[in-house]
Amino acid sequence: MNEKLVFPKRTVHLDFHTGPWIHDVARDFDPDSFARTFQEANVDSVTVFAMCHHGHLYYNTKHPSRHPGLAGGMDLLEQQIDALHRVGIRAPIYLSVQCNEYAANEHPDWIALKPDLQQVKWGSSAFTPGWQIMDMSSPYQDYLAEILAEVLDRFAPVDGIFMDMCWDQPSSSKYAIEGMLKKGYDPRLEEHRLCYAREVSLQYMERYRQMVEEAQSKHKPAGTWFNSRPKTNLHLEKKLLRHVEIEALPTGGWGYAYFPYVARFVRPLGLPTLSHTGRFFKSWGDNTSLKPEMALKYECCQILSQGMTNGVGDLLHPRGVPDKSVYELIGGVYSHIKACEPYVEEGTLVSQIAVIVDPEQGDNPGPSGLGVTRALQQLRQQFDIVPPEFHINEYELVIIPESTKVDLSLKSRLQTYLASGGALIVTGAAALDESGQPILREMGIEVHGLSPYSHTFLHASPEVSHRLADYGYVMYEKGFRMTPVSGAESLVTIGEPYFQREYNRFSGHEYTPEAQLSPYAAAVKNGKVITFSVPILEAYGKHAAPNYRQLLGNCIDLLISQPLIRDEGPSSLETTVVHKDDTVVVHLLSFSPQRRADNLDIVEDAFPLIDMPISVKAKKKPQRVFLAPNEQELAFDYDGGYVSTRVTVLDGHALLVIQQ
Repeated sequence: MNEKLVFPKRTVHLDFHTGPWIHDVARDFDPDSFARTFQEANVDSVTVFAMCHHGHLYYNTKHPSRHPGLAGGMDLLEQQIDALHRVGIRAPIYLSVQCNEYAANEHPDWIALKPDLQQVKWGSSAFTPGWQIMDMSSPYQDYLAEILAEVLDRFAPVDGIFMDMCWDQPSSSKYAIEGMLKKGYDPRLEEHRLCYAREVSLQYMERYRQMVEEAQSKHKPAGTWFNSRPKTNLHLEKKLLRHVEIEALPTGGWGYAYFPYVARFVRPLGLPTLSHTGRFFKSWGDNTSLKPEMALKYECCQILSQGMTNGVGDLLHPRGVPDKSVYELIGGVYSHIKACEPYVEEGTLVSQIAVIVDPEQGDNPGPSGLGVTRALQQLRQQFDIVPPEFHINEYELVIIPESTKVDLSLKSRLQTYLASGGALIVTGAAALDESGQPILREMGIEVHGLSPYSHTFLHASPEVSHRLADYGYVMYEKGFRMTPVSGAESLVTIGEPYFQREYNRFSGHEYTPEAQLSPYAAAVKNGKVITFSVPILEAYGKHAAPNYRQLLGNCIDLLISQPLIRDEGPSSLETTVVHKDDTVVVHLLSFSPQRRADNLDIVEDAFPLIDMPISVKAKKKPQRVFLAPNEQELAFDYDGGYVSTRVTVLDGHALLVIQQ
């Protein structure tokens, strides 16, 4: 797997889940018009369907699952691939894995079962439309392998294989129980069913990957992607992969917090990565809808800013004709992306901070992951999110959120990192071991048990009070009590209430007022280590109080004296820094995501930056500073290792390019 993979830049994932009751599949399909649509929309790769969730095939085959609505003799997949190849567009092939209605109906014993022996299904009941979920420990795994083998033989060489719906699916079928017993698991135990499900997933992934590699051995490399798996497993599963694809439709349930968290975890792994959003207003299945242009632009520019290539999800009408309006939308956004790509291709994203998270928590960042991601983004700090075993010596600062458990291995690595000059921020429960004592003597704290109060009050010392009022800001989450040891200093003092609010003893609407300052600290600095006794990241993720973010930023400033960026932009501004040869490029993203309906965040407008001051760390005085892709020249100063200029960005995204 050492050969270089040809990787796309601007893709379309072309859904084609078409039920057997659709009688005129591909009736209006025209190969040349089909390919020209994507060519004119600046698309260089289209994922096309061999087998959909309904379990039907879209090529000429003797397999009985060929779609009954596809005209006899018509090989839709072959015509799509050939037409795309004629205009230089790649055509990876899609197969559904655990969703297969045809196989489920033909072989009900292959369906995954819950412990009560009810089938696993998307939908609230047997009479709700929804996909039936297959058991990969059943003969269905061989059934799918036969179809994959036929596709690899029929369409060799392939541009790639996209296998969808590949999560770890526990099952209590006869096949799963037999397999668990052979492995020494107790199928009555949920944790054993989960462990076995993980083993089955890894086994079939390796099996199918080897099939693709063997089929391509005499041809160009082709990536195999197993979708729907937690990206926080990738530090372990990347040995099975040539590339990564991140599915993240913000309006479709993922939200605008998902991609930044997952992307910052994936990008340090060093695999080529594309992320696809969707053109749908909501999610997959919201077929006859379009999201606002600025929403799609924001999502695609955010993907590019994380060093990844772009993908947009679409759904092809059963009759086989791409919609003109859809590709006017996609093509317009991709025109901007294409113009920006040359400035950042082959560049390296630069980070000063590593945030260590527990991968077993999965792709959902949770309150602390959400809090640290949003706070650092809004502070314009440059950071990666990494697993505990990741190398951290190259980072200037490590942050450990409340939800990360520090075991003996991580403790040893942190001590080595600190001894070599690194800096550390540890927050809330992550600061304590199982006995309730500090995880590191380098923290310079004494612990005095958990706080008895659900709400306390934060008083920042002058050292960390920048942009904070002389005020006792409420802390909405419970922490522990700590004091600094000799040589350490308290940065934030805890104020405590008159009493803990109870059903029969309370004052006011929500929590008891502050009574007095306590001897305890909310933040202690000892050398290059800062410890928070309160879960400030979790609290920011839950409550979004700006003073939490500002306090965190002030503490970071004590540990990183020269951040990569200093600016006076709004909190909605997002930045990443790319080094390419002797050039520094800063992505400037300024959009306005809003919650306009229940469970729906959307972007309709850019948030203009007007004459915004910004300074960027640079090794020497540059020869030229400009905004790309329009190459608008900017006046600048160079002093103290920083290039300072002012920028105006009206349409949501630009690249600040500093050529040294």
